[in-house]
Amino acid sequence: MKFLVLNGPNLNLLGEREPDIYGAATLADVEAECAALAGDLGCSVEFRQSNHEGGLVDALHDVRHTHQGVVINAGAYTHTSIAIRDAISGISPPVIELHVSNTHARDGFRHVSMIGGVCLGVIQGFGTAGYPLAIRALHTHLT
Repeated sequence: MKFLVLNGPNLNLLGEREPDIYGAATLADVEAECAALAGDLGCSVEFRQSNHEGGLVDALHDVRHTHQGVVINAGAYTHTSIAIRDAISGISPPVIELHVSNTHARDGFRHVSMIGGVCLGVIQGFGTAGYPLAIRALHTHLT
């Protein structure tokens, strides 16, 4: 079983950008924790990050026949991208939407997700601990 963890704009700055909201863990820290968990579960995980909407769409298309599940933190594109929503709808692996912060406790424009309705589920507000929760949720769903 192989999963993709896909991160959108500004998540390359995790650990530096607004640590009071997003915490001190870096994207490399998240990747290491997820890789260790995936190994414990007997599966593998691939990581990608793009600051570009098309890069996220391409990554979703690329894994439609090679991966069994996707965790996506689309960042701000969550609230604006019909293209990412359509890409999720167009692939068969289940997708979990993830956010480090609780978007409902933030600015009003962050309360609406364009992608949540086509995802298996949504995990948010647990900091970077949400990433391993999402990996575990995908694994449980698929087994």
